[in-house]
Amino acid sequence: MKKILLTTLLAAGYLALPSGASAQDCTTKIGAVLPTSVDWGRPIAETAQFAVDQVNEAGGAAGCKIDMVLRDTQVDPKVGVDAAKALVDLDGVDVLLGAVSSGVSMPILTSVTVPGDVMQMSCCSSSTAFTKLAEEGKTDGLWFRTFATTAVQSAMGAKIARDKGYKSIAILYKNDDWGQDMARLLAADFKAAGVDVTASVAINDGQPSYRAEVTEALASQPEALYLALYPNEGSSAVREWLSLGGTQDMILANSLKSDEFRDKVGLQYLGKALGTDTASPRVASADAFVEAYKKRFDSEPNGPGLANSYDAAMIALLAMEAAGADASGAEIAAAVPKVTDPKGTPITADTAGFASAKDVLAGGGTVMYQGATGNVRFDKNGDVSAPAVIWSFTEDGIKEDEYVSLEQVDQFIASLK
Repeated sequence: MKKILLTTLLAAGYLALPSGASAQDCTTKIGAVLPTSVDWGRPIAETAQFAVDQVNEAGGAAGCKIDMVLRDTQVDPKVGVDAAKALVDLDGVDVLLGAVSSGVSMPILTSVTVPGDVMQMSCCSSSTAFTKLAEEGKTDGLWFRTFATTAVQSAMGAKIARDKGYKSIAILYKNDDWGQDMARLLAADFKAAGVDVTASVAINDGQPSYRAEVTEALASQPEALYLALYPNEGSSAVREWLSLGGTQDMILANSLKSDEFRDKVGLQYLGKALGTDTASPRVASADAFVEAYKKRFDSEPNGPGLANSYDAAMIALLAMEAAGADASGAEIAAAVPKVTDPKGTPITADTAGFASAKDVLAGGGTVMYQGATGNVRFDKNGDVSAPAVIWSFTEDGIKEDEYVSLEQVDQFIASLK
């Protein structure tokens, strides 16, 4: 970890040393590469900063206050890689939070964090390509994510289609790592659920029109439409779809759980739309996060990835604490099991919980982090499992229509096999 020591300033008389403070007061930088230029990305970054602020209130991690250096990815792989390189090469970070899109996280992982021995903790990247990469030994144990893989969202999309009685569906998907992974999984899951995929059409962002792609999907005459897109291209594609007479029976990936998408399309056209998302378990720690979030931001944590962003930041900082001063990225990654230990001392996801963790870890113990998404457990590939939720849009935001427990998610996925 790279520290900014204040000893020289103190010795030179530029700073007065407060009572009880150490001459070794310092700051450690961590990096964050998140899409702050889009409306749904800013709250994800703000939630990560919320966790950092709580840790600093507890005295920081590994003896230093934490400075989260945030750079915008613009949901663009090249921009994201350049941002990550700057954080690693110029700011000297050993921990990187992000990115959101799998299509941005993947090139950062393979070209920046793994070569640079930096731990990467993503809140929201869900492509199963990361699992395959880890299984092949190409992540060096440096990759973690607090969001369940695309397999959960794909299966829940098939569940909605089955429950609604759809016999056919067309898919519009973003032409990146995440969207391609979703399209592949959806094709298999819909088939297993008895739903015919009439068309699966890739969407490239930044186009002036998506009429050609929408016309192709519409020509297959599906009963419903599945959208694995982000709000910008998603809203444009849906407006084209509706203007050409497409059905309002739509299933939405969690990426469209956005006020921007709802407002650009119009709530009056989304009355039949149902979305899927992973969910926090119905436990006290998840409820505590909601209350803490509302107190901090004066709003509900309705946007995508907020609870996951909080847990990603908090677990990364706990691992820094467990690894100790001057730990490398690999050493911090290796300490993650010490702070997510099912047999460890339970700690809450807040300032008091982090302070408690400091004492336990200093005494050689381990802790069981109980966070915004419950008791987070990573498998050998850095993946997590999670319950799911089926939701719909309302005038005030998002309404939960159905909660699907982790056991029910696993059972439904098994039934598709």
